[in-house]
Amino acid sequence: MRHNKAINHLGRKSGHRKALLANMATSLILHKRIQTTVAKAKALKMYVEPLITKSKEDTTHSRRVVFSYLKNKEAVTELFRTVAPKIADRPGGYTRVLKTGFRYGDGADMALIELVDFNEAALAAAPKAAKKTTRRSSKKAAEAAPAAEAPAAE
Repeated sequence: MRHNKAINHLGRKSGHRKALLANMATSLILHKRIQTTVAKAKALKMYVEPLITKSKEDTTHSRRVVFSYLKNKEAVTELFRTVAPKIADRPGGYTRVLKTGFRYGDGADMALIELVDFNEAALAAAPKAAKKTTRRSSKKAAEAAPAAEAPAAE
């Protein structure tokens, strides 16, 4: 039984798993979204979110800590120069996992993992969704508005 086992081992030895997650995190940072299996996407989310949090503080120490995980100079530079300023005010939840269906070959659950602040389609739709709504009926408001305008028009 896997009680209280937080890490998904992904069917790999620790060295292979660390290399896999480092490469996937590098690809995610450079390309802003990648497609993978749901299990790998969830493992990657747990791996990359602390690194993004660490990138909010641009010090030599935090750069070295992140580099020790990613092992890719371009990804570290991209993370600290491009990603960190965009997520500076966000308290967490930097990635989004969207399930996309099943892989044709083996039927594996597939997912798209992306950085939240870099999805242009979702950012464009966000101001429209910001409209405040209430749970009350709008019939009274609709009836009151024409009645208020009618005496003013006459």
